[in-house]
Amino acid sequence: MINVKKTLLYRTINLLWTEINDFLITLGNIGKDFLCVAKTLTTLKVDKKALIEQCARFSVDSLPITLTIVAMTSIIIAMQIAPELAKQGAGNYVGSLSALVMVRELSAIMSGFAIISMIGSSYASEIASMAVTEQISAMRVLKVDPIEYLIVPRFLSGVVMMPFMVIVSTFCGLICAAVISNITAEITYLNFISSMWHGLFIKDIFVALLKSSFFGGTIALISCSCGYSTRGGALEVGISTTRAVVWSFVAIAIWDYIFATVFYL
Repeated sequence: MINVKKTLLYRTINLLWTEINDFLITLGNIGKDFLCVAKTLTTLKVDKKALIEQCARFSVDSLPITLTIVAMTSIIIAMQIAPELAKQGAGNYVGSLSALVMVRELSAIMSGFAIISMIGSSYASEIASMAVTEQISAMRVLKVDPIEYLIVPRFLSGVVMMPFMVIVSTFCGLICAAVISNITAEITYLNFISSMWHGLFIKDIFVALLKSSFFGGTIALISCSCGYSTRGGALEVGISTTRAVVWSFVAIAIWDYIFATVFYL
């Protein structure tokens, strides 16, 4: 008699169901925590000291790695497009194309990836460690709201500071693109700036800042929620951290698609 539980079909279906169940539970926890954060924000109960600390952590601490990733990506793209456009007699469009790529997509996406890797994973592991060591339970005993104390300042720091990160990284990326374009295709800085000025619109900047604010809040919320719902021990802390990083990447891709569809389709 065949043992059904040992068949490949059963194990495949069981694995699929486990993943779907985990997906729904994680999504539910994120939604529940977001509602709690929104409720707390309506009461204007925000720890200003904690908010300032998290803003500094979200921006200053992650700025070097963010600028490095955006700058290197900008350099690689400029090395690819500047010589080719110059060969086709379209050197006047290098600045415009670089600015559109940086402002609309590259800066926000690359900054988000850098912050997920550094800050998001840190948020998740930190709060998960507090959860498994019962520090969060101790907060409840002391009549301290964990959502208000742990998640709200981190969520607001992401919403507020992510646009700042995008602005700084965009400037850094455009400077790098201008220098590389001048070196590889002999495009003058004046030509690059003029092309960038004529090809970029206020709408592009507005959408980039709005999108980056959504990115920052989403990264902070998912990371904190995954850590907050952790139960077990050290193994579960690692699983929650991994889940937070993966979900944050997926969420950024979804938000980027939504903004592209709404504003540019």
